[in-house]
Amino acid sequence: MGIPTEKEWKEALAKRQGRELLERFQNASVAVCGLGGLGSCIALCLARAGIGKLILIDYDRVDLSNLHRQQYKPKQIGLFKTDALAENLKEINPYIRLETITEKITDDNFFKLLKNAQIVCEAFDDPEAKAVLVNGVLEKFPEKYLIAASGMAGLESANSIHTRKVMRHFYLCGDECSDVENSIGLTASRVMICASHQAHMVLRILAEKKDA
Repeated sequence: MGIPTEKEWKEALAKRQGRELLERFQNASVAVCGLGGLGSCIALCLARAGIGKLILIDYDRVDLSNLHRQQYKPKQIGLFKTDALAENLKEINPYIRLETITEKITDDNFFKLLKNAQIVCEAFDDPEAKAVLVNGVLEKFPEKYLIAASGMAGLESANSIHTRKVMRHFYLCGDECSDVENSIGLTASRVMICASHQAHMVLRILAEKKDA
């Protein structure tokens, strides 16, 4: 069997999720800021769920050290993560709309990059970049939903990773305590669990289930 038509693709999703929910997913625009272990896994989950548009933001390139936890392939080493992830997501969901932005988010370009996103997922490794994004969304886009992450390192129990509603439009996923420097680092399994929490919260918000 070849690639299904767009109609066949949507019919298959509708049978699983219902037409009303699929329509909400299809009409959504979600920004994934940072395309490392968290962001690439968040995008993967959302593409499979049928989210209509993903805005992929990162300025880094795929490196050999990324492959143990990020959704890239050895042949993509050296490519911009935006381009590599877009290629992989199109293989999974041929009909998803993608906007790739190969830039670093700053105070100067913040509004331009995120103005069209309904929901923003923070997936940065760098604490400074996290702060710029979180503070910027809360101050400049209070109407947008923000789902951030804190704490997913090491081999602690997967059950300690959770989703907490911090404010009306702000959610935080992770164990909120583990530190990369005080552990064996980031493992694919725990990073993917946190990413799944973030992606699942996106779907819950779109389904009008806004408690954590």
